[in-house]
Amino acid sequence: MINKKIQLEMDLQFIPPHPTPKVDLEQYSTPAGIAADLLWNAFALGDIRGLKVVDLGTGTGIFAIGAALLGAVEVVGVDADPQAVELARAEASKIGLEELTRFISVDLLDFHEKADTVIQNPPFGAQKAHRKEADRVFMSKSLEIAPVVYSFHMLETEEFVKKFFQSKGGSITHSFYYNFPIPHIYDFHKKENINVDVVVLRVEKV
Repeated sequence: MINKKIQLEMDLQFIPPHPTPKVDLEQYSTPAGIAADLLWNAFALGDIRGLKVVDLGTGTGIFAIGAALLGAVEVVGVDADPQAVELARAEASKIGLEELTRFISVDLLDFHEKADTVIQNPPFGAQKAHRKEADRVFMSKSLEIAPVVYSFHMLETEEFVKKFFQSKGGSITHSFYYNFPIPHIYDFHKKENINVDVVVLRVEKV
């Protein structure tokens, strides 16, 4: 098990981004530094070690693999994209985590396993009109699954997200703030890179 945040970040840097991200799924990879910091905070708060962790919208598995490296006893990565799931499974296998991790390609609404902690970086809903409420599906599902949730959102939506979680029986205990880089990966992007301010809320089911 890893016992230093810098080592965790170094290990997570080897997890590749999705090679062919799909715009309708808003597949932006979480940078290793942000993932390591958030996971380390969750670890320090007692939400990973010895527990079952579910990573909703796992992508290529950075949060799922990180949770396994920090001592989770069972980790499930869930994503609607089969290609992303295969990549995540391969990355976990490379570092000997295949017995601790499972990666499942399934629609979010069809996933019903329970866990101790959910970590999720849902679609921000910023690009496609039909995806504007995608994050609400993640928020609702996460509190169905686990009593503790870590959820990424655009900073400008923070108050709405807090109220939404509260309406679903959640209590906000911690907020973590990051400057999230988004590279030029889709045709509609006008700049090579942009930075988006995000907040990660730690939510406890009341």
